[in-house]
Amino acid sequence: MASALGRFGWGSALKNVLASPVTTVTARRTAVCSSSGAILPKPKKTPFGIWRIAAVVVPFLYVGTRISKNFAELLEEHDIFVPEDDDDDD
Repeated sequence: MASALGRFGWGSALKNVLASPVTTVTARRTAVCSSSGAILPKPKKTPFGIWRIAAVVVPFLYVGTRISKNFAELLEEHDIFVPEDDDDDD
């Protein structure tokens, strides 16, 4: 394994990655004008309409409810968690 990393030149790159601290890079545009003084155009925005949000949220809500329902049935089947029927009306 070590010879394969050294052969492809990845050994030193791997050492640098493992030795360097983790940094998070966020894409942010701070310049509003170019070096000549011209105002830069507005950045491109990706619109997130209600249909795109619904296309993501609804399937994941459905899958989550199915998983929780199946797990609750499994717990009840194995008598791990079964709600008691208390009849306090007497």
